[in-house]
Amino acid sequence: MTRAFNFSAGPATLPEAVLRQAQAEMLDWNGIGASIVEISHRGQDFIAVAAQAEADLRALVGIPDDYAVLFLSGGATTHQALLALNFAAPGQVVDYVVTGHWGKTAIKQARPYCTVNIAADGEAGGFHDIPARDTWRLTPGAAYVHITANETIHGVEFRDTPDVGDVPLFADFSSSIASEPLDVSKYGVIYAGAQKNLGPVGVAVVIIRKDLFERSGQPRADIFDYRSHAARDSMLNTPPTWNWYLAGLVFKWMLAEGGVAEFARRNAVKSSLVYDAIDASGGFYRNEVAPAARSRMNIPFFLPDETLNARFVADSKAAGLLALKGHKAVGGIRASLYNALPVEGAQALVGFMRDFQQRNG
Repeated sequence: MTRAFNFSAGPATLPEAVLRQAQAEMLDWNGIGASIVEISHRGQDFIAVAAQAEADLRALVGIPDDYAVLFLSGGATTHQALLALNFAAPGQVVDYVVTGHWGKTAIKQARPYCTVNIAADGEAGGFHDIPARDTWRLTPGAAYVHITANETIHGVEFRDTPDVGDVPLFADFSSSIASEPLDVSKYGVIYAGAQKNLGPVGVAVVIIRKDLFERSGQPRADIFDYRSHAARDSMLNTPPTWNWYLAGLVFKWMLAEGGVAEFARRNAVKSSLVYDAIDASGGFYRNEVAPAARSRMNIPFFLPDETLNARFVADSKAAGLLALKGHKAVGGIRASLYNALPVEGAQALVGFMRDFQQRNG
């Protein structure tokens, strides 16, 4: 079977080697006579899998010992609400820097529980850039400052960690975690849905500086309390065991491939190939993001005539290039270049783009 190159924004492509290992272990994991999805999460077999996954993620991302690592159900949007419940007092101000669709979504989840201050907002400029740091209107004594490290839809990425002073920085890293080296110590909380760079849909990683657990937050059920999840090693309730196991296989694969430094190199190559093809097209392809804020993970671009979009998507699918249709919020085309997409995928896309331009330009 020949696998296509999958440019889906998420759920995204997974390493073929990981899928084949999961396939081989599906009926009989580790010689126990049952599948990993059939055994108790409280048994020693699965507890060992969970502990190894955490250790591998810590090694992969460089997570210090004074940070807790949680593997929880619910996507990033769920955790956008839980951040406010756990770390902001009722009515306390939280600062949000909005650089695209998911920043706006994060605000929507927090508003029922705290006072939101939009410290900076790139919407007036079409979310084509990150507002300059010296224009941010931060609140002294805010509970936290929230950013979206990479905007999956708009293709805008923070290339440096902003300095927000003594207020803890919280960041949604769903679409860029483990894509390059990261100084975790500059953040209070990092959270990410796994389904783009870390594994399958259905599990989220939440990395929390432990001193933040001292905050009372707001009245909430135990199941919504990060402290309770940390105290039970992410097994307060039945976790998504299959997703956790599969993410663990991805962590091992990434470490074996050279870790985040190697994936940073590959991701730079892939994104440069695609951006160079866009910039060299004479305007046939357009990316409207400011060059300094261009995402390495998600590249939206536009054709000279919207009627060509459907043809581009259909022809690319026939050529073995999947999921290139742009998000409905912005239209056009979008190529997602996550860790598991090989450099050959970007090369194939660039070749197709040039051929498509020759046929339709």
